[in-house]
Amino acid sequence: MWLKTEDLRLGLMSSYETAVARMYALGHELAQTPSQKFDLAHMRILLGALDNPERRFPSVLIAGTNGKGSIASTLASILQASGLSTGLYTSPHLVRINERIRIMDGKVPAGQLDYVQIDDDDFALMHGLVDRTAERLVGEGELPWHPSFFEMLTAIAFEYFARRKVDIAVLEVGMGGRLDATNVVEPRVSVIADISLDHQKFLGDTVAEIASEKAGIIRPGGVVVTLPQQPQANDVIGNTIMESGARAVNAVPYVPPVSPASGEYLAVSAAKTRVSRYPLQVMGKQILVETPLLGRHQLRNVALAIAAAEELGQQGFPVTARAIERGIRETHWPGRFQVVPAAGSAPEYVFDVAHNPAGAWALRSTLSAGYPDRALTFIFGAMRDKAIGEMAEILFPLADRVIATRADNPRSASPEEIREAASRTSTPIDTAPDVAGAVAMANTTARLDTVVVITGSIYIVGDAMRLLGVRI
Repeated sequence: MWLKTEDLRLGLMSSYETAVARMYALGHELAQTPSQKFDLAHMRILLGALDNPERRFPSVLIAGTNGKGSIASTLASILQASGLSTGLYTSPHLVRINERIRIMDGKVPAGQLDYVQIDDDDFALMHGLVDRTAERLVGEGELPWHPSFFEMLTAIAFEYFARRKVDIAVLEVGMGGRLDATNVVEPRVSVIADISLDHQKFLGDTVAEIASEKAGIIRPGGVVVTLPQQPQANDVIGNTIMESGARAVNAVPYVPPVSPASGEYLAVSAAKTRVSRYPLQVMGKQILVETPLLGRHQLRNVALAIAAAEELGQQGFPVTARAIERGIRETHWPGRFQVVPAAGSAPEYVFDVAHNPAGAWALRSTLSAGYPDRALTFIFGAMRDKAIGEMAEILFPLADRVIATRADNPRSASPEEIREAASRTSTPIDTAPDVAGAVAMANTTARLDTVVVITGSIYIVGDAMRLLGVRI
C-alpha cells in the first residue's frame, strides 16, 4: 500500500469496493457509449485540474488492432530489465480492474521480473481524487458531463504513475488513437501495431479509415516504430509520417525469417514452458530471443518492442542488448495463447483472447503448429458487435466440438446468437448458459488427449481464468 498522511487527512480515500462500483456505474466500455464521449479537450480539462500528471513522466504510446498489449508488456519488461521503474497501462482486464495499472520495479534480481498491480487502497485513493475533481468540473460547467469509464481510468493511471515517480510509462491505446484518452501525452516513441477491421462502429468501415485513427498518435517531428502491413494501412501511416515530419523506425531487422511450417521456433525453456526461440542481432550483439508469447504473429510484436527499446536506448535510456534479451524472456502477459497443462482429471487448456478475424487467424495458425494431432474442444463466446460468423468460419473447422457460451457482460452475444451466426460451419455446436457450465461440459466429455481452447473474447477468457484459478 502507498498512501500519504496528508491524503488521508483530506479524506480523499474511499473504499475499494465503492470505487470499483462507481467506475462500473459509468457503463462497460463501448456499451451504449455516445460518440461525444470521445473528446480530448475534455480529457485535457480533467488532467489540467489534476496539475497535468501526464507531463510528469516520459512515455511510449502503442496503437493497433491486434498485438498492442503484447508489445506493451514486452517493452515494459525490457525497460524493467534495464533498471527502470516502469509504469504499464493496458486494457481491458481479465479478472480485476487493477490489472490495467501496474508498476514494474527495475531493481528486482534476474528471474524475478513481474508486474505489481496498483493495490486496492491506492486505487481507491486515486479514484477518489479523480472522481471528486470530475464532479467539481461538471458542477462548475467546465465539463459537460462526467468523464467516461476509460477516461477516468486513464486519469487514475496517470496520477498514480506521476505520484510514484516512474522513470517511464508504456501506454496501450484503448481504441483507435486519434481521440483515445491516452493520446494526450507527448510520447518519446509512438508504436503502431498491425491494423485490421475491428470496432467499425467507432473507427470506420475500411482498413484505411481505421489506420487513419491509429495514426493519430504520430507527433510532428516524433518517432514512429512500425512494420509493413496491409497496403491500405501502409499508405495511411506512410503519408501521415511524411506530412508530420516524423521519423520512421522500421522493425523489420528484428523479425526472424519464418518458413511456412512456422513451428521451427517452438522450443521448451529452462523453466519447462513453451517458448519461441531464435538468435537475433540487436545493438551490435547477438542475443537469444526466448519469448513466452507463442505464434508467428508474436514474432512481429516482439520485433516492434525491440525496435522501440533500441530507439529509447538511443535517446539516453539505459537499454542494453542483454536487458532486451532478459526482458523478452521474462515477459508475463496472460491470456495470449497461455497453456495450462493437464492436471489430474482436468484437460490441457489454452487461453487466447482472439476477438476479431485477424486474431482468429493468428490463433488458428498457432494451434495448427502446436497441436497438429490433438483433439480440440472450443469454448467460445464473443461480444455481440464482433464478426462472430467470420471468426467461427476461421476457427470452428479445427474443432471436434464447440461449446458456445457467454460472459458476464451486457455486450455478450447469447449462445443461441453465436450458433446462428456460425450456421455456415459444420462443426457440432453445443450451448452453455455461462462459462462455468461450458467448462463443466467440456471437462465431462474431454478425452485424455483433448485440448480445451477458451477464446472469442477477453471477457470469456477472464471468466474462465477466474473460475479455474489461473494466475493472472
